[in-house]
Amino acid sequence: MALTDEQMERYSRHIILKEIGAKGQKKLLNAKVLIIGAGGLGSPAAMYLAAAGVGTIGIADADEVDLSNLQRQIIHTTGDVGKAKVISAKETMEKMNPDVVVKTYHTFVNASNIRQLVREYDFIIDGTDNFPAKFLINDACVLEKKPFSHAGIIRFQGQLMTYVPGEGPCYRCIFRDPPPKDAVPTCSQAGVIGAMGGVIGSLQAMEAVKYIIGKGELLTGYLLTYDALTMEFRKIKLPRDTHKCEVCGDHPTITEPVDYEPDGCGG
Repeated sequence: MALTDEQMERYSRHIILKEIGAKGQKKLLNAKVLIIGAGGLGSPAAMYLAAAGVGTIGIADADEVDLSNLQRQIIHTTGDVGKAKVISAKETMEKMNPDVVVKTYHTFVNASNIRQLVREYDFIIDGTDNFPAKFLINDACVLEKKPFSHAGIIRFQGQLMTYVPGEGPCYRCIFRDPPPKDAVPTCSQAGVIGAMGGVIGSLQAMEAVKYIIGKGELLTGYLLTYDALTMEFRKIKLPRDTHKCEVCGDHPTITEPVDYEPDGCGG
């Protein structure tokens, strides 16, 4: 597949990078990335992946745009209030880059559908905002042998890590089980600075791009944390021993994804 003149111009700043070039751009155009959650994290991730020319982007979210979303969920506008988030996101992404095919899933992602959903994609981005959803995504990706980027934001803090099958610990290796309900406040309870989604969501997009082009070092085996108030990033090395993990260990006891909430996750 040869790049068209229009594509050569659109992606020219990629193509002049020796780490990408025309070959790497073709990899991006042939890649498939699924974003679960079209909110604070999923919005910037989706926009940067669309701008980068990732050929197929799936976006899954069961919610509609609410006025309170607009402080951080930059893929949506005031005119989108009341519209399904996946439709609003698709419209923005297609206006940004007609090269991109956007597949929408206006549904709760749960144990009954997540394995089939992640199966057709090369890389998964967890843009959800609750622990049950994050464990569901982790377990499905491990079982389907799919790499994914986990991230979370609250107040002025954010964190992310990347899982690649066979190359480091998964989310459950580190945190094991979801915390008890209401033990940890949500963003709607504790608040979150809007730009935090931009910082961490953009880093998730960067992890996806690096995985696709096969360049650079991913956050496999590390947890990256960011404190916006002190402007400090910390890269924390995670334990390498995954043998006892319930889903990716030597003797897994979790062989199917589990719903920790009745509806599953919508982002």
